[in-house]
Amino acid sequence: MLRQIVGQKAERKAEAFLKKRGLIRLERNYNCRMGEIDLVMRDGEAIVFVEVRKRSLKGYGDAADSINTSKQRKLVLAARHFLMNHSHYGECPCRFDVVAIDGETETIKWISNAFEA
Repeated sequence: MLRQIVGQKAERKAEAFLKKRGLIRLERNYNCRMGEIDLVMRDGEAIVFVEVRKRSLKGYGDAADSINTSKQRKLVLAARHFLMNHSHYGECPCRFDVVAIDGETETIKWISNAFEA
């Protein structure tokens, strides 16, 4: 339960951070059987699928380091599902971003176009 609360708080913080930079939220916590996308946002013409990661302790590496190829594959499958169910976005360029929130100071690192589909 605590983990979910921490995750939701991180997602809200990431969303506010991205909104200040001009992105517009389309969906939060998009779920399908392939996985979940924390935030689906629009940046100009681009649809942006955002993975939010938070790490309080540095002993396990940075938050962004935890997004391995298996997680990337799940995000790509979930993004394809989103696009199939929202066909009006079908011609829009897409990208995968990561918002990593690290340490007790909750330093935010935005990695635009973090990986390719």
